[in-house]
Amino acid sequence: MTEKTMTIREMCDAFDVTPRTLRFYEAKELLFPIREGQKRLFTRRDRARLKLILRGKRFGFSLEEIRQLLDLYHVGDQQQTQLSRTYEIAQQRLDDLIRQRDELNAAIADLQEQMKWGEKIIASTNSQKKAAE
Repeated sequence: MTEKTMTIREMCDAFDVTPRTLRFYEAKELLFPIREGQKRLFTRRDRARLKLILRGKRFGFSLEEIRQLLDLYHVGDQQQTQLSRTYEIAQQRLDDLIRQRDELNAAIADLQEQMKWGEKIIASTNSQKKAAE
C-alpha cells in the first residue's frame, strides 16, 4: 500500500464523525474502505468522498443525490457532467433554503407583532388592576 490510509478512529477524529456514521456510509456504498479482517482502512479517495458527503449533507442534499453525484466522477468527461449536475442540485437546494428563510422571516415578524400586542394587553390589564386597588 503506497498511499496513506487511515483507521476508522483516525477518520472519526479527522472528520468529527462517529464510527457508526462511517459504517453507515460504507453500508450505503458511499465509502469503500479496504477491509483487513475486522479492520477498515480508508484511502485518500475515501477521505475525499467523505468530505463531499458531509458537505452535501450540510447543504441538505439527500444521500441518493450525493451517491449519484459521486458516481458521476467516473463518467470520463473531466467531471463536466458531475459539476453540471452538482450545480443543478445546488441551485434547487439554494432556492429551497431561500424560500424556507423567507417563510421563517415572515413567521418571526408575525410572532413579534403578536408578542407586542400581548405586551400591550398585559400592560393594560396590569394598569387596570393597580387602578382598582
